[in-house]
Amino acid sequence: MDNSVKRHKEFGDFLKTRRAKILPSQVGLPEGTRRRTPGLRREDVASLSGIGLTWYTWIEQGRPIQVSIQVLESLARTLKLDREETAHLYILAGQSPPTSFPNFNESVNPMLQHVLDSLEFSPAMIMDARWNLIAWNKVASKLSLDYSKIDIYKRNLLQIMFTNEEYKKTFTDWSSIAQGMIARFRTVYSKFMDDPYIEELVNELKRESKEFNLWWSMHNVKIDDNRFKIIIHPVLGELHFEETTYMVADNTSLRMIIFTPLVDTDTKEKIMRILINQTD
Repeated sequence: MDNSVKRHKEFGDFLKTRRAKILPSQVGLPEGTRRRTPGLRREDVASLSGIGLTWYTWIEQGRPIQVSIQVLESLARTLKLDREETAHLYILAGQSPPTSFPNFNESVNPMLQHVLDSLEFSPAMIMDARWNLIAWNKVASKLSLDYSKIDIYKRNLLQIMFTNEEYKKTFTDWSSIAQGMIARFRTVYSKFMDDPYIEELVNELKRESKEFNLWWSMHNVKIDDNRFKIIIHPVLGELHFEETTYMVADNTSLRMIIFTPLVDTDTKEKIMRILINQTD
């Protein structure tokens, strides 16, 4: 057995043992009564990681599958790997392991989710240091996208901004907003240039979006600040917000973004209408 075959087999076996250690309840799944093996099933891991079941099965079988950084990151989060296990996963996949960047979680604690949910008329979300969206409230999904329908390893705010046509249509001046987002993301890039996930994200966006490729090359930088934003809803029309970003105190790698209806506009009233199903 050559080294390549052994490495792929070791990679698959490692995934099998890690999923066997995770209880369904740890990832929000019912325990069920028909589980023949402990831990998660293959279909559980595939679904939670945004990966096709057949493809994931091939990985566990040790087939020569090339696995991207985004998929590795998603698997590490689904299987709740610690730093050492994550590094081992990357090495087995033939990728450079993560180095000096923060840990990332695919969910927030219930208290933070409760804070989001309590903001009934203000779309709000939480993103990690890589700008991956990990939590949001009901009104955020109502007014822009149903983020739960986006594959977890594609649920990055920068990626959504430049590749999701439905999302682009929600802005009156998408070009200006998108360029501002790139300028703010530049500060993240400078901190985590050794992070292979971010490097692959940037390279992928360069390939997928000519606008991103052009504006990224300009090297504009802008820090987060308070901003006004207009969102276009297909039924409600223009919605005016103040956008503010807050650092989560007990986890400084997380940011909470809140869109507060602008005073002296009818934005709050429009949101109330859609929430009580007076409009579609």
